[in-house]
Amino acid sequence: QVQLVESGGGSVQSGGSLRLSCSASGFTLSRSCMAWFRQATDKEREGVAQIDSGGSPKYVASVKGRFTVSRDNAKNILYLQMNNLKPEDTAMYYCAVQPSRIYCGSLSTSFFPYWGQGTQVTVSS
Repeated sequence: QVQLVESGGGSVQSGGSLRLSCSASGFTLSRSCMAWFRQATDKEREGVAQIDSGGSPKYVASVKGRFTVSRDNAKNILYLQMNNLKPEDTAMYYCAVQPSRIYCGSLSTSFFPYWGQGTQVTVSS
Protein backbone atom coordinates (compact mmCIF):
# COMPACT_ATOMS: atom_id res chain seq x y z
CA GLN A 1 0.00 0.00 0.00
CA VAL A 2 1.47 3.29 -1.12
CA GLN A 3 1.70 5.90 1.62
CA LEU A 4 3.09 9.42 1.50
CA VAL A 5 3.36 11.63 4.57
CA GLU A 6 4.51 15.23 4.27
CA SER A 7 6.05 17.31 7.04
CA GLY A 8 8.09 20.46 7.53
CA GLY A 9 5.57 23.13 6.65
CA GLY A 10 5.13 26.25 8.73
CA SER A 11 5.01 30.03 8.78
CA VAL A 12 8.01 32.12 7.76
CA GLN A 13 8.71 35.67 6.72
CA SER A 14 9.54 36.65 3.18
CA GLY A 15 13.12 35.65 2.36
CA GLY A 16 13.10 32.76 4.79
CA SER A 17 13.64 29.05 4.20
CA LEU A 18 11.85 25.80 4.87
CA ARG A 19 12.59 22.17 4.06
CA LEU A 20 9.68 19.89 3.35
CA SER A 21 9.97 16.13 3.74
CA CYS A 22 7.84 13.35 2.30
CA SER A 23 8.20 9.95 3.96
CA ALA A 24 7.30 7.20 1.53
CA SER A 25 6.38 3.54 1.87
CA GLY A 26 4.78 0.76 -0.13
CA PHE A 27 6.86 1.18 -3.30
CA THR A 28 10.46 1.43 -4.47
CA LEU A 29 11.35 5.10 -4.25
CA SER A 30 14.55 4.69 -6.27
CA ARG A 31 12.57 3.44 -9.26
CA SER A 32 9.78 6.00 -9.21
CA CYS A 33 9.01 9.48 -10.43
CA MET A 34 8.21 11.76 -7.51
CA ALA A 35 7.00 15.32 -7.35
CA TRP A 36 5.88 18.26 -5.26
CA PHE A 37 2.72 20.17 -6.03
CA ARG A 38 1.07 23.09 -4.31
CA GLN A 39 -2.39 24.55 -4.14
CA ALA A 40 -3.17 28.05 -2.96
CA THR A 41 -6.62 29.07 -1.80
CA ASP A 42 -9.04 29.33 -4.72
CA LYS A 43 -6.39 28.25 -7.23
CA GLU A 44 -5.67 25.12 -9.24
CA ARG A 45 -3.10 22.64 -7.96
CA GLU A 46 0.19 23.28 -9.76
CA GLY A 47 3.38 21.29 -10.15
CA VAL A 48 6.41 22.72 -8.38
CA ALA A 49 9.19 20.19 -8.94
CA GLN A 50 9.74 16.58 -9.90
CA ILE A 51 12.63 14.14 -9.83
CA ASP A 52 13.07 10.87 -11.69
CA SER A 53 14.79 7.66 -10.67
CA GLY A 54 18.11 8.99 -11.96
CA GLY A 55 17.88 12.09 -9.85
CA SER A 56 17.19 14.51 -12.69
CA PRO A 57 15.07 17.40 -11.43
CA LYS A 58 12.59 19.62 -13.20
CA TYR A 59 11.11 22.85 -11.82
CA VAL A 60 8.32 25.22 -12.62
CA ALA A 61 9.75 28.56 -13.73
CA SER A 62 8.55 30.48 -10.68
CA VAL A 63 10.72 28.46 -8.27
CA LYS A 64 13.87 27.88 -10.33
CA GLY A 65 16.95 28.99 -8.44
CA ARG A 66 15.09 29.05 -5.12
CA PHE A 67 13.78 25.51 -4.63
CA THR A 68 15.72 22.24 -4.75
CA VAL A 69 14.13 18.79 -4.94
CA SER A 70 16.14 15.78 -3.77
CA ARG A 71 15.64 12.25 -2.59
CA ASP A 72 17.23 9.89 -0.08
CA ASN A 73 16.57 6.42 -1.45
CA ALA A 74 18.02 4.70 1.61
CA LYS A 75 15.64 6.53 3.93
CA ASN A 76 12.71 6.59 1.48
CA ILE A 77 12.33 10.36 1.82
CA LEU A 78 11.69 13.06 -0.76
CA TYR A 79 12.75 16.60 0.11
CA LEU A 80 11.97 20.10 -1.08
CA GLN A 81 14.39 22.77 0.09
CA MET A 82 12.76 26.16 -0.30
CA ASN A 83 14.90 29.29 -0.03
CA ASN A 84 14.12 32.97 -0.51
CA LEU A 85 10.45 32.29 0.06
CA LYS A 86 7.91 34.81 -1.19
CA PRO A 87 4.30 35.47 -0.15
CA GLU A 88 3.14 33.98 -3.45
CA ASP A 89 4.65 30.64 -2.34
CA THR A 90 1.94 30.39 0.31
CA ALA A 91 -0.01 27.18 -0.33
CA MET A 92 -0.68 23.64 0.76
CA TYR A 93 2.20 21.52 -0.52
CA TYR A 94 1.64 17.92 -1.60
CA CYS A 95 3.97 15.05 -2.34
CA ALA A 96 3.02 12.76 -5.22
CA VAL A 97 4.41 9.59 -6.79
CA GLN A 98 4.10 7.61 -9.99
CA PRO A 99 5.61 4.27 -8.87
CA SER A 100 5.26 2.61 -12.27
CA ARG A 101 7.60 4.97 -14.11
CA ILE A 102 11.35 5.46 -13.67
CA TYR A 103 11.23 8.57 -15.83
CA CYS A 104 8.90 11.47 -15.25
CA GLY A 105 6.46 12.77 -17.79
CA SER A 106 4.79 16.14 -17.70
CA LEU A 107 4.55 17.85 -14.32
CA SER A 108 0.80 17.48 -14.18
CA THR A 109 -1.61 16.08 -11.63
CA SER A 110 -2.87 13.43 -14.05
CA PHE A 111 0.53 11.70 -14.18
CA PHE A 112 0.59 10.93 -10.46
CA PRO A 113 -1.87 8.41 -8.96
CA TYR A 114 -0.78 8.67 -5.32
CA TRP A 115 -0.77 11.73 -3.07
CA GLY A 116 0.01 12.73 0.48
CA GLN A 117 -2.27 14.73 2.74
CA GLY A 118 -0.32 17.96 2.38
CA THR A 119 1.58 20.37 4.60
CA GLN A 120 0.81 24.10 4.84
CA VAL A 121 3.40 26.74 3.98
CA THR A 122 2.62 30.36 4.82
CA VAL A 123 4.95 33.20 3.88
CA SER A 124 4.30 36.66 5.27
CA SER A 125 5.64 39.90 3.81
